[in-house]
Amino acid sequence: MINPIEHSKTKELSNKYKVEPYVIAADIYGIGNLAGSGGWTWYTGSSSWYYICGIKYILGLTIENGMLSINPCISSDWSEYEIRYKFGESIYNIKVNNPNRKNNGVDKFFFNGYEISEKKIKLVDNRSVNEIEIIM
Repeated sequence: MINPIEHSKTKELSNKYKVEPYVIAADIYGIGNLAGSGGWTWYTGSSSWYYICGIKYILGLTIENGMLSINPCISSDWSEYEIRYKFGESIYNIKVNNPNRKNNGVDKFFFNGYEISEKKIKLVDNRSVNEIEIIM
């Protein structure tokens, strides 16, 4: 329901949705003659969903209980991408390499040159630049 493209696959759906097909609506009406129509587009709450979708569900950057993990879900056309994440006074340079042109899955996780079998690290504000390399 949250993905606007799902509401504009056909002319009929687009006419029912009634708002921009490239902007997440904060509301989608569920009852009455407005059911299926979007509302509150370009709203700051809806933009935060785009942020979450991009960072967490596409690039795969997740932080839970102080632990950082990367679990990408990307196009197989992507050979690599980079994220620069600031934590306190520390920088985490994250480089994701996709030599086998996969859509998801992490084969190897390196932190400052050391392979991490758990494929996640505890974030520490060590006032340093830290390097994370992910091999898909």
